[in-house]
This record gives sequence, C-alpha cells and structure tokens, in this order.
Amino acid sequence: MAFADHPTLHPLNWVRDLRAQVPRKAVRDLLNRMRYGRDAPLSDELIHVDPLEVEYTYCGAQHLRRPHSGMIVPGDWDLERREIAKNTKLQSCVLHYEQGMPWRDTPLFARLMREISEGKRPDDCGSAEELDARYAALDRVFEETRQRGRLLSRAELPDYFRREHGGILLHVARDGSLLRASGGAHRFAIARILKLPSMPAQLGAVHMEALLGGHLSRLRSAPQKT
Repeated sequence: MAFADHPTLHPLNWVRDLRAQVPRKAVRDLLNRMRYGRDAPLSDELIHVDPLEVEYTYCGAQHLRRPHSGMIVPGDWDLERREIAKNTKLQSCVLHYEQGMPWRDTPLFARLMREISEGKRPDDCGSAEELDARYAALDRVFEETRQRGRLLSRAELPDYFRREHGGILLHVARDGSLLRASGGAHRFAIARILKLPSMPAQLGAVHMEALLGGHLSRLRSAPQKT
C-alpha cells in the first residue's frame, strides 16, 4: 500500500491527521456503518452538487464544521439558515467577476482589512498586499476553471490529503437540501458564477431524516462525462 495513495498514513502527515481529527472520523465512520449500514455517510466524503441548487447558508448556534463531516445530527439545527445571496464573499465575487469591480473596492476586502487592523490574520493574510496576492491567485483559479469547465476535486490537487477534505463544505438538511458552511466559499462562488452543472464538495453534517430518506444517493452520483 503506497503512501502516495494513502497520504493520511504517511508519517509526515500524522500531525495533520490529528488536526483534521482523522482518528475520530475513522471511528465515526465505523460506528455509522455498524448502525446504519452501507449507505451511512463517510467523513470527508466526496459529493457532487449543482451549485445553483444551494440556496442557503447554515448559520446555527451549533458549530458544525469540517471536524463534523459525516456526522448524523438530529434536531432542528438545519432550520437555522439564511439566503445564500446575502453572503458577503459571494456578493463580492459577483461584483468582481461579473461587474469588474476591483477586489480592493469590494465589501469583502473592506471587512478583511478591518480584521487585519484588529490584529487578526484572515485567510492567513496580514496586509493589503498579502490580500492582493491571495485574490490574484483566486483570479487564476477562476480563469482555469472557466477554461476547463469544471472544478477539480481534492484528489486532483497536489496537496491531496483525504477524500474531499478541504473542499466546499455542505451540510445536508432533513429534506435533502444543501446548506453551505464555512470552507470553500470562494470556490463555491466561482462554480456558481460560472454556472457549472456540477461541482465536487465535502460532505458536512447530515440530518437524520435526510439519511433515512435516502437523500445521500443522488449526491454520490458523479456527473456523466460528455
């Protein structure tokens, strides 16, 4: 078994495994399969989604992020949402890519600069120049995606680690609808602006009713290649 095929097993990635809570996720996967059978969700699982079908952002008090990927969660957490169009990152990407607004004039850039002035490092940036470099790189991703006609999955990237870990994070609500969560916001915006028919995403938390209703099966279907 080659380390290149299973990077989570490589000794150089053991610290990363702990930060990503891979051991805990592996136990969760095992317990989910024992309780719910072969159709149970997997942590960091790759799903395929039409970006235009994602209409809401999860905004609940219950923190559900990447470490909760594949977790089956009952209750009303999935009802705490807001319209995706109100997301500042999405709004700013639309202003930049569709209306030609410079990044420095977008609401997102202004917000990030406020955070930097408070001593924070949003997106690991500590100055306007570092933000410029980050968004220049994002522009290259946008153009490459436009030319390619699709977003790459995590397995197709040089820093591949585990399944779709680090991808666009989406929770699955009780009715099978998808709630965008923290993680991959810019890539999601690119897929949506380009109106891609499908995009790869990382499975987030799954509502119990969504699992019992069989809603995961359609998300697992890879788009047909033309």
